[in-house]
Amino acid sequence: MRRIIILGSTGSIGTQALEIIEQNPDKFQVVGLAANTNKDLLTAQALKFNVPTSQAVIGAKAATQLVADIDADVVINGITGSIGLAPTLATLRSGKRLALANKESLIVGGTLVTSLAKPGQIIPVDSEHSALAQCLLGGTKSEVAKLILTASGGPFRGFSIKQLAEVTPAQALKHPTWTMGRVVTTNSATMVNKGLELIEAHLLFDVPFDRIEVTVHPQSVVHSMVQFVDGSVLAQCSPPDMKLPIALGMTWPERIENVSPAVDFSKSHSWNFQPLDEEVFKAVKIARQVGLAGLTYPAVYNAANEQAVEAFHDGKISLTAIVELIERVIEQHEPDRDLSLESVLEAEIWARSVADSLIAQNF
Repeated sequence: MRRIIILGSTGSIGTQALEIIEQNPDKFQVVGLAANTNKDLLTAQALKFNVPTSQAVIGAKAATQLVADIDADVVINGITGSIGLAPTLATLRSGKRLALANKESLIVGGTLVTSLAKPGQIIPVDSEHSALAQCLLGGTKSEVAKLILTASGGPFRGFSIKQLAEVTPAQALKHPTWTMGRVVTTNSATMVNKGLELIEAHLLFDVPFDRIEVTVHPQSVVHSMVQFVDGSVLAQCSPPDMKLPIALGMTWPERIENVSPAVDFSKSHSWNFQPLDEEVFKAVKIARQVGLAGLTYPAVYNAANEQAVEAFHDGKISLTAIVELIERVIEQHEPDRDLSLESVLEAEIWARSVADSLIAQNF
């Protein structure tokens, strides 16, 4: 019986994790829940899963304390945004296994996170990184030639820059494959999400940026691939369903039965792959540069993006202006060479302030 704490329990990752737990009551026990604002749903979840009121909390600070205070085997961090960093660090310090869906905390924290983590302590819950972790079981680290991240291409695959500049927030939220929150869905439309995942893959698997590639795969069935030195490629394939990587995050390296449907090979399938147009979708190229620069640059990339996404949905800027704004803020950044939690948080505050100022000036 694995004892589970779920941070972000009222969001997409959290609610699906609870569905898996409900279907497998002999394997899991929920011992803690945390949400950002949805107190009514949190209360209902706590009642359903017999979680004491004191262990069902609201807010990132309370979530951080919950992780430190409650005994558990696995913490699922499904919080959206860089506010997930403190709970991530608290989880690692406590020695609990971290099923990480909050990619921002790893990207913003960088070596602050990786230096705390024991071998095997962080299990990725992103579908792409879960796929890479599964494929990497097929060879030794020295045999890995390349990591290949797949991207659906979002709702605007094939668009020109001019076409992207004219899309509406409502259009940006209509992802062709996945159902996600507003920030992640918008990040998928701009490909910022794939840029963040590129940095995440580097940090999780310690593979150089020049050996991590992105390919567009609209069907979202091949979740990512690993190419080995002999030329062979291993891919993890399943119909789009986040329950598979969520379940693996809770049970790694074991699997449980009937988590999600498998590909039905008694039927015909066509899977396509094409190169990413990095001139139209510049977010990935910028993320690669930011990742190589390290220090507080990734924190600035992420914070500027979060401000830009809000401005886009408020009708203040266009979709293409999101990445333009990120680039402008990064150009002005002078990083602190002494990386610490304080320097990361200060860099984020600075980036949000500069981004807001540029937005106000119609940069």
